[in-house]
Amino acid sequence: MKKIFILTILFFSIHSQSQTYVKVNAMTTIFTIPNVGIETSIGKKSTFQFDVLASFWKSVDGKPREFYTFTPEYRYHFKEKHNGFYAGAHIGASIFNFQKWNYLNTDLYEKGFGYFIGSTIGYQVKINDKFMLDCFLGGGWHQGFYKGYDISTGERYEKVKNYNKSGEWLPYRGGVMVSYKLN
Repeated sequence: MKKIFILTILFFSIHSQSQTYVKVNAMTTIFTIPNVGIETSIGKKSTFQFDVLASFWKSVDGKPREFYTFTPEYRYHFKEKHNGFYAGAHIGASIFNFQKWNYLNTDLYEKGFGYFIGSTIGYQVKINDKFMLDCFLGGGWHQGFYKGYDISTGERYEKVKNYNKSGEWLPYRGGVMVSYKLN
């Protein structure tokens, strides 16, 4: 019952404020890593954005490079919505089959999932009535749960029974979103 009530409130908030943008990150698209999202008004100076970042690369030079992130984010706009500076807070999830930055010169990689919590700062500029640019940078704490493997043997390299754990403070969001207003 609570879920239906929350969804109903969110639905009416979205339609009462009636400004929704679909977005594509131009910076990550250049590297063939799509980042798409949707941002909608939920208050006078507040918006909600949900975006997905995905690298479909199974491997690059024989090293795994596949990951997916799902990021719901609350944003507070200091001036007005969709124009000027904003700050955001988010909690998200990730799935990965990837070689960590500190293993780049090895044959070791990690396969697992994680969650993250962090913040974003950004600046939005209206181009015209339908288009907007959203320049942003964000990061926070990522906690990963993974199993480590050796590329050459396919065997696990660590002695942990189930999942290994790793937490890092990282910059993990950024770019320029080209945004199109739906309504």
